[in-house]
Amino acid sequence: MTRTENDPAVFPLQSIATIRSCYPQRFGIPRQAGLVKSATASINFVASRDNELALRDIETFSHLWVVFVFHQQNYTGFKPLVQPPRLGGKKTMGVYSTRSPNRANPIGLSAVRLDHVEFGANEFKVHVQGGDFLDGTPVLDIKPYVPFVDSISDATSDWAHPYEPALAVQWTDAALNSLALVAENAAGTAGLKHLIEETIAQDPRPAHERNKDGKVGQTWGAMVGPVDVKWQVQEAAAVIVSVLVV
Repeated sequence: MTRTENDPAVFPLQSIATIRSCYPQRFGIPRQAGLVKSATASINFVASRDNELALRDIETFSHLWVVFVFHQQNYTGFKPLVQPPRLGGKKTMGVYSTRSPNRANPIGLSAVRLDHVEFGANEFKVHVQGGDFLDGTPVLDIKPYVPFVDSISDATSDWAHPYEPALAVQWTDAALNSLALVAENAAGTAGLKHLIEETIAQDPRPAHERNKDGKVGQTWGAMVGPVDVKWQVQEAAAVIVSVLVV
């Protein structure tokens, strides 16, 4: 079959690495990179000579662009119109004027802070902070963030305002006691309380449920790091009622 100039081009792509993230489930992941600065992740490469060379000098940059695949989206087809959560899920906009994951190609782009690179015997890990990644995300590419060209001082963003009110976060005594047991008995929980608070403050609820208290006693849950966090929204505050290791 002969391809015409109007046919869509097909490009072979393969993942170069896999992200290990503090978010094992989609619900609860920040809607943009940089909103939860305590969110941690590592971009894991197979330990090989090519990857060792490809990662040379990456630590001379403070931030990276990560190009990745929305690998667990459940959309059945391309939607040209979407309703951004930041607008309450009530206004319809063209998908190319948003950052919705429901795109013609399931490709994401996030700017993250580079913490350090770890060269192990079996894996090379690029540790980053502030990401919005689901655990297991395939990576297509990473590029350095270059401030003099990537930061545009006179750029405008219309409806995507830099400030969005966050929920105040409160804890019940029972939840704090459970968190103390997790921190005492589980590895890798340093800063877990701060991570939970930053994550829940972003209000992961669906757009139509945000900016209201919801039903009395209604409980929401999200996996954050090694724990299942349950909370209720009361008077514009998220009250964490339990923290359980799953």
